[in-house]
Amino acid sequence: MNQIFQFNQYLLKRQVFALAGTFRVFDPSGRLLLFSQQKMFKLREDIRVFADEAKTREVLAIKARQIIDFSAAFDVIDSATGQKVGALRRKGFASMLRDEWEILDVNDNARGKLFEDSMGLALLRRFLSGLIPQNYDLFFGETRVADYKQNFNPFSYQLNIDFSMDTAGQLDRRLGIAAAILLAAIEGRQS
Repeated sequence: MNQIFQFNQYLLKRQVFALAGTFRVFDPSGRLLLFSQQKMFKLREDIRVFADEAKTREVLAIKARQIIDFSAAFDVIDSATGQKVGALRRKGFASMLRDEWEILDVNDNARGKLFEDSMGLALLRRFLSGLIPQNYDLFFGETRVADYKQNFNPFSYQLNIDFSMDTAGQLDRRLGIAAAILLAAIEGRQS
């Protein structure tokens, strides 16, 4: 697998004052690993992730299956091989109060759940927008395999991604990074 996805910890930064969503993912030493810039006014989400800001080497594609869907499913594709890595499906009505996603394998079998840490804090976030940082946990069954924790900063969106608790290697890092980018993209529209 690509050495970009070998780390247990990453930092995702979203450019706040850009018209289109711009995301950068860094390794633990602060080196840029991934770059993505959403296209504006797309009816169907199609996020491309590159190994550099010049966009010379595409690494991942995150594609919505339908144009507009309350319970949207996003396929994650390895751009080098063209093969599907898995998918992420938003839990429609459940996500109104507290963001919740299903992690699907290549055959669309549910493998795990990604959700906001607390119902109470999730509700407060809905009303106090950027004042309460988000925190998400990703579980495969009863095992926590990832933590996504937003830094508090009203001027900059930064998401710490931690896969260190996934000692059995259950979560494909490409799917884990795609989940972080989707969280930042969706959160960007909500705030």
